[in-house]
Amino acid sequence: MLKQWCSLKFGRDRSESLGHQGERLARKHLQSLGMKFLAKNVRNRFGEIDLIFQDGHTVVFVEVRTRSRLDHGEPAETVAFVKQRKLSRAATAFLKSEKMLDRSARFDVVTIVWGNSDGEQELKHFINAFEMIE
Repeated sequence: MLKQWCSLKFGRDRSESLGHQGERLARKHLQSLGMKFLAKNVRNRFGEIDLIFQDGHTVVFVEVRTRSRLDHGEPAETVAFVKQRKLSRAATAFLKSEKMLDRSARFDVVTIVWGNSDGEQELKHFINAFEMIE
């Protein structure tokens, strides 16, 4: 299911919520790869898309999962079929509203787990993590 990933380590700013920090860090990581940022926290009647980027001619919809511990398994495991279907529907609605249906699209998942008391964490980027679900 989750096809390819890379891993990085960063520190954590305790004054910002864990989820917001994760999205900010994911955005910084994706921009460092040369992707163009388009939008964040896009909501429509089908759900919310955390981040939207452009990678060449491809629109990239990004789900960010941030955790402080691994007590309940890997964060990427929580992007199951139901969530994939919601994201697919939200992405299709976005592409229609922005008149971008002629563009190719993909779904990436970025997971971030903060580990020790120093605030160090690990980022994993799963590229093309799942296919569009109708």
